[in-house]
Amino acid sequence: MKARLILIVAAVLAGLAILAVFGGGAGGSRVHLAIASGSENKQLEPIIQDWARDNNADVAITYLGSVDISREISKGRETAFDAVWPAHTIWIELGDSQKIVKNRESIMRSPVVLGLRKSIATRLGWIGRDDITIQMIAQAAEAGEFQLAMSSATQSNSGASSYIGFLYALSGNPDVLTMDNLHDPVVQDAVRTLLAQVERSSGSSGWLKDALVANPTAYDSMFNYEAVVLEADQALTEAGQEPLYIIYPANGLSVADSPFGLIDKGDATKEASFMSLQQYLLSNDVQTRILETGRRAGLIGLAGQTGTGSVWNADWGVDLNRSIAPVPTPSGDVIREALRLYQSDLRKPSLTVWLLDVSGSMDGEPLDRLKQAMTLLLDPQSASLNLLEPSTRDITIILPFNNRPGQALTVRGDTTAALSQALAKVRALSAGGGTDLYAAIGASLDQIEPYAQSGELDNYLPAIIALTDGASDTTNRAALLSYMQGLSFGRDVPIHAISIGDADEAQLKELNTATIGRLFDGHGDLADALRSAKGYN
Repeated sequence: MKARLILIVAAVLAGLAILAVFGGGAGGSRVHLAIASGSENKQLEPIIQDWARDNNADVAITYLGSVDISREISKGRETAFDAVWPAHTIWIELGDSQKIVKNRESIMRSPVVLGLRKSIATRLGWIGRDDITIQMIAQAAEAGEFQLAMSSATQSNSGASSYIGFLYALSGNPDVLTMDNLHDPVVQDAVRTLLAQVERSSGSSGWLKDALVANPTAYDSMFNYEAVVLEADQALTEAGQEPLYIIYPANGLSVADSPFGLIDKGDATKEASFMSLQQYLLSNDVQTRILETGRRAGLIGLAGQTGTGSVWNADWGVDLNRSIAPVPTPSGDVIREALRLYQSDLRKPSLTVWLLDVSGSMDGEPLDRLKQAMTLLLDPQSASLNLLEPSTRDITIILPFNNRPGQALTVRGDTTAALSQALAKVRALSAGGGTDLYAAIGASLDQIEPYAQSGELDNYLPAIIALTDGASDTTNRAALLSYMQGLSFGRDVPIHAISIGDADEAQLKELNTATIGRLFDGHGDLADALRSAKGYN
């Protein structure tokens, strides 16, 4: 009897342990998982939340750029996240110096493709072809057949993957990309020429898709994930707009492998919960659901699949039977050097006006935070660490404002002396007066207008980025909007904004929408918001 009692007690304790690990249904303690994910996974969140509901868990997903995910991994166990889900393994490899990511598995895959307005693909004779190379795409873009859009290679995996693919293709498709390839002047010139055709940049694959869907006449094409292009085509078709046609580059094609990994903090309960979620995502039923969203699933996931649902539409150029051979992943040192070269020399140069709010409400801690954030941009060492260093061809304009615009300071290139002068000016700023963002934007456009008149603006990715903490006086609102409409380059200069404190987000979003810009939340880590905003320029 005693032995039987011991067995019963042991069984009960084992059952309680299982309940503790997996949540135990409605009555068990809840498990909390915080996941840092790439924005391309947003469409899969309902699948995650289905698991959370059935397993008495709370799953909070924060969508970050690839560089920010890598940065979180580099914090080791100090990161607030329990798991990471970037678009590609390279971002784990680059950030995981402390080897704290474990149990990682690829959940699905998606090739990085060119989505081109179908009428243009038809005009070029590219429909149904499998021999369109990166060189052909570059030549057509340079000839003015279409304008390219892509995310930043130093902020987003789709941009980095596209760029690494360019390097491979324009290096002659070597067995592995080397430092010699990166430093070959002929290769650099070819990549620089191709990147010069980019008319819109972003720090997020998902935002780029959303911007294209909301403004279809402003975009001809985008390099993005096959799955994201298919999402765009669904939305465009539903809105009665022309879809994009998928071009799979015959060379230089990369594939996002979407690894899902645990941050090992020694918490057995969270590890068991993570493993349960990962196994759920890899189960046959869920893999089928993922396939229906336009992601490639299964063991290989690249060819010979049977896509179900309206998303796999052959009229959009989808080719599930095509054998896709992605370029090999370079070594970490080569990737780091490639990204440094992109930021400092090869990308299309930026022409950026930084509008810095120095109104009275910014006095004290808000202004101190603004100065610290701008140090990331203007201090060469900090800028390099954050992949924000200006190129030799960039133009950076610092324009403080309160109830009227201040004096602008222009920095050309990346000279230490000029950047130090700009940083000293920022550090010397003091707060006072009211807030008139509209007058400040008008002054920013005045700074940009000479480049438009001379034809130089086409050589840059222009943007206005405003850091502000309050509601603006609206006296000059109508005049500014009218002025913007009358400028030949009005919609070519996106207005991005970083909100601090009690900023009137309705005012900011109106300006964002009018120019296909984006609003960034600077209430938390203002430096992170600034870094994200710079990825759009």
